[in-house]
Amino acid sequence: MESVVIVIHLLIVAALVVVVLLQRSEGGALGIGGGGGGGGFLTGRSAANLLTRTTAILAAGFFITSMGLSILAGMKSKPSDVLDNVPVQTQPGVDQNSGGILDELQQLSPSAPASTETPTPEPTGPQVPTSQ
Repeated sequence: MESVVIVIHLLIVAALVVVVLLQRSEGGALGIGGGGGGGGFLTGRSAANLLTRTTAILAAGFFITSMGLSILAGMKSKPSDVLDNVPVQTQPGVDQNSGGILDELQQLSPSAPASTETPTPEPTGPQVPTSQ
C-alpha cells in the first residue's frame, strides 16, 4: 500500500514540476513557456487558466499524498522510549541482590568501617597553649 502511494506521489511531483515550468514567465523566471508572443504550446488566456488549474489540482494531490504517506508511516511503528528497551546485563557469579560496590569493597578490606557515616574531621589550625 505504501509503495503505491509513493509511486503516485512521485508521478504528481514530476507532473507538478513540468506544469510549473510550462507557465509563462513574467519576469526573469525559469518558465519554459516563453515570455514573448509567437505561437507556443498554448497561447493566450486559455493556457493560463489551464495551467493554473492543473497546478492547483496537482498541488492538492501532492498535499493529499504527503499526508497519506505520513499517516501510513505513523501506523507502521509506534515510537517507544529508548530506556525501556535497554537489556539488563548480568555478570556470572555476581549476586544481583547484593548491595553493589559498597558490599564488595567491605568484603575486600575488612578493616573498613561498617557504617556509612562520615567521621567528623579533627579541627585544624593554630594550637593555643592551655594554661594549667
